[in-house]
Amino acid sequence: MNTTNTDAPTTDTSEPLVIREDSKDASGVVTLTLNRPKQFNALSVDMLSAMQAELDSIAQDSSIRVVVIAANGKAFCAGHNLKEMRAHSDEAFHSALFKQCSQMMLTINQMPQVVIAKVQGIATAAGCQLVAACDLAVASNDAKFATSGINVGLFCSTPAVAVSRNLSRKQAFEMLITGEFIDANTALQQGLINRVAPADQLDGTLQSLTDAITAKSSVAVKTGKDMFYKQLDMDLADAYEYAGKVMTCNMMADDVTEGIDAFIEKRHAVWTGR
Repeated sequence: MNTTNTDAPTTDTSEPLVIREDSKDASGVVTLTLNRPKQFNALSVDMLSAMQAELDSIAQDSSIRVVVIAANGKAFCAGHNLKEMRAHSDEAFHSALFKQCSQMMLTINQMPQVVIAKVQGIATAAGCQLVAACDLAVASNDAKFATSGINVGLFCSTPAVAVSRNLSRKQAFEMLITGEFIDANTALQQGLINRVAPADQLDGTLQSLTDAITAKSSVAVKTGKDMFYKQLDMDLADAYEYAGKVMTCNMMADDVTEGIDAFIEKRHAVWTGR
């Protein structure tokens, strides 16, 4: 859902929809940059397809530790493209579009790598959903967030799934039912994002976060992400039972032996990813 209307063309084959940049060092960080700034990086069918292809490829690559989702231009992402949606009046198109978008969000949640949104400008509707779907998010202090479909008569139902799993119930519903923007500091306080920085310090803030993650055992990080999301939907007793099983399995990893020995011996651990 995108409440930003633009007369710019929705397709431009001269530039890729998504730019992939792999870190030049061995850190295993990949940046995927939404690259339709004139359309405010709207999640068109083609943009979603390009993102899905990249995410599917990355999910199979164990050498990649962290994925950063960024965007070119003044906006992070203004949601779905309203002109594309209005050009198709049939129910089948819209059903397929929302299914495609939901699958991309699920992929972010289910892939073993940690996914971080790097936000500047606005993130509205499905763009706000994208921020909420990522495992972590950093934003410049001028960023703004809204689930603004309500302003055009369309409740942001699919964004509500991710947003309501980040914010408290009343805070999420207020965003969804009013369509009003919240600023970066409010988003931080309400749990939508993790860190806020001035625009010229955003890269450094992101770097400190990726460094903290990539310094850890890849076994622990992958185990942790999978466990974290699975236990959220369990009742308390089942969550503890499941967590105990995961920890027992995790204890058998070579990296845990190395990590404990390194701690006892007061030295840096050398992770093997096993």
